Amino acid sequence: MERAMSVEDKIRRAEEIYYKRREQEVPMREVMKRTPKEKKNIKLLKKMIKQIIVCLLIYGVFYIIVNSNYIFSEDFTNKAKEILSQDINFSQIYSVMSNKINEIYNQLNNKDQLNEGVDGNLNNDGQNEDSNNGAGDEQDEKSSDDANNEQNDEIESNDENIGGAEEILTTSEESVENVTNELSQMEQDANYIKSTISFIKPVSGKISSAFGLRNPTTSTVPKNHTGTDIAAETGTKIVSATDGTVVLASTTGDYGNHLKIQTNDVFILYAHCNKLYVNEGDVIKQGQEIAEVGSTGNTTGPHLHFEIRYQDRYVDPQLVLEL
Repeated sequence: MERAMSVEDKIRRAEEIYYKRREQEVPMREVMKRTPKEKKNIKLLKKMIKQIIVCLLIYGVFYIIVNSNYIFSEDFTNKAKEILSQDINFSQIYSVMSNKINEIYNQLNNKDQLNEGVDGNLNNDGQNEDSNNGAGDEQDEKSSDDANNEQNDEIESNDENIGGAEEILTTSEESVENVTNELSQMEQDANYIKSTISFIKPVSGKISSAFGLRNPTTSTVPKNHTGTDIAAETGTKIVSATDGTVVLASTTGDYGNHLKIQTNDVFILYAHCNKLYVNEGDVIKQGQEIAEVGSTGNTTGPHLHFEIRYQDRYVDPQLVLEL
């Protein structure tokens, strides 16, 4: 039998149950309230880190722009304009490549024909000898004079076959010589420049570095030399090698103080000068004093860097004139 509870006991019991339930609900509410705040704090921290990184990148870009002397120099921008203005003739490139491939294919065919001709001649010699031996065994009644005549005929026929192989060899050698005798693109450019423009020596001195690949002792000096260096004392007068118009007179970049003079469709560059005597837009006569030898820009000593360009291709100055 369940004990009978008074009204006061029932009220006290109900209060105990109420307070127990309330104590269990309070921690859950606190957890539910704190979790979103913690998540918000993490999001704010990530956002702040991203903003700091973006600010550092922007600062780095501005630092590079302010402290860079070459990227936005006149020489660099002019080079970029020249490259962008150049039209690439893909059909001409395709025709040149196809011609070269055909030449190589023809050379390989000639070599194969030569090898087949020599092998065929050797096989014919062996077959002729075997047939001659058999004929000698079957016809013992022939005289020695007839046998000698047959041998002489065979020798003459073999000589004719060998002569044909020599003719094939001669034609293949001639085709190889024709290929090697073809002028390179630079030689063709040099011949065109010499036939259209008159040149004189821009300055007297010793050639300290020729055109092409070299092994510099200084890491800042490029290995591929695009011009010819003529060593001379600082202040030596530089004269214009040709008539032309000054299209660039700059004092920045690796070339230092330098001039670019245009004659027809040829550009001539005088670099590392100590002083420039002419300005951009001036019309220059051949032999006119235009600058002084110096050591400005990326150099290891006083000299004139003399450079010739035709259709954005570098041409060895020593193929055009004697320096």
